[in-house]
Amino acid sequence: MQQKTNALRLRSRVIHAWVAFTSLAALGATAAHAAPPANECFEKAGAYQGVNPLVLRAVAWRESKGDAAAVNHNANGSIDVGQAQINSIHFSELSREGIPHGALTDPCVNIFVAAWLLKQKMVRYGNTWRAIGAYHSESPHERDAYARSIQAILVSWGQLQPGQ
Repeated sequence: MQQKTNALRLRSRVIHAWVAFTSLAALGATAAHAAPPANECFEKAGAYQGVNPLVLRAVAWRESKGDAAAVNHNANGSIDVGQAQINSIHFSELSREGIPHGALTDPCVNIFVAAWLLKQKMVRYGNTWRAIGAYHSESPHERDAYARSIQAILVSWGQLQPGQ
């Protein structure tokens, strides 16, 4: 029950961030003033959800090399959208909360949603590599391989010592 309550709170937080973003745009602010530069989005989304912004950057690099317009069609019929490759399995829930899947090509929206999804995994698995791997897959083999790939990216960037 606690997990469900936490998930609802997290959903509310990502939705409020999106509402704040769209409200600024609706008030006539230009896109440059309404949203922070893409690089700042990692920091802001990470702080907002309590996830490491470097992990978010590594996820975006692993998923699309940071390409905000990336769209991947999967063998199972689903699609992944944006730099953090948000899977279409989440489209209904996001749509119900006022986030159309087309908004996922906006770099900041995509990263805020990715931070929200990663936080859900952290609620379930703790602040662990397992949670990071579960961002990609709950299947142990794929989950662990993904976590190792994120770890390798962080090591290659000098942000993590090998084996940590």
